[in-house]
Amino acid sequence: MSRIEEALRRASQTAGELVALEEPSPGEPPPTLGRSRVEMPDVDQYCSEREPAVERPSMSAPVAVPVLDEIRHAPIAAKRSASSVNEKLILSDAVPPVAIEQYRRLAATLHQVQIERGTKIVMVASATAGEGKTLTAANLALTLSESFRSSVLLIDADLRRPTVHELFQISNASGLNDGLKADEERKLSFVEVSPRLTVLPAGPPNPDPMSGLTSDRMKRIIQEASAKFEWVVLDTPPVGFLPDANLLAEMVDMVVFVVGAGTTPSHLIQRAVKAMDRSRIVGVVLNRVAESQAAYQHYHHYYAARAVSQV
Repeated sequence: MSRIEEALRRASQTAGELVALEEPSPGEPPPTLGRSRVEMPDVDQYCSEREPAVERPSMSAPVAVPVLDEIRHAPIAAKRSASSVNEKLILSDAVPPVAIEQYRRLAATLHQVQIERGTKIVMVASATAGEGKTLTAANLALTLSESFRSSVLLIDADLRRPTVHELFQISNASGLNDGLKADEERKLSFVEVSPRLTVLPAGPPNPDPMSGLTSDRMKRIIQEASAKFEWVVLDTPPVGFLPDANLLAEMVDMVVFVVGAGTTPSHLIQRAVKAMDRSRIVGVVLNRVAESQAAYQHYHHYYAARAVSQV
């Protein structure tokens, strides 16, 4: 049994761990679920030692690519002003510190992969709806922008049932759908929610978005975005509803697969993995696992002790 198969088997069970993402060695299959072997890096060190972004190859022929037209500002509140921040986002004080650290661990691993390979386009996927895929994508984008000081574009590509705009409390009157359905290529208007995080909403729902999501126009939008941002994070439709998931996966550098603990049948997980390029799945996020109270208390004890020692 391969490491990814073991991860997915454990993900379909009730017991498990929190976010787990390990970077495989060259030639190894994708990682197993469990505590990451990648230690939490020093964020300031990463920021100061960031390598120049690797240029991505351009299209063979020049094309009129939909580009950033204008940025509509819809700033999210500061962390300590949680009244206007969705309580599920890591900027809210309602999110436990343990959960925030797990998102930082996830972002740290992806950041390390970027340094080593120059990758920057991440697809966050799940087998079915309701597994926490959108929340994972949003908090991952926030962590990369806030903790790692990276410029991030979060694209809501779940065109049937878009929800990214609800998390950030921004307008969904126009967005990706409009650019994909237009008769002629048009410029897209993004929403800047913080100095380093920009969101491309999905726009009004589209009951049949497959032709647009797998089109050359979608590919060019992603390529253009990767040239402007250090990270591009895509929230995509559940793979079970995406017949051409492999075509969309081919447009990205890596896939983070989200599984709801104890809720998703294993055969649906296996079917979703087969629908995508397995080599692009760099890890599995096991969501909604109850962290023990002892671990939560240990976290607070550890950081409280450090705070006292530094006084």
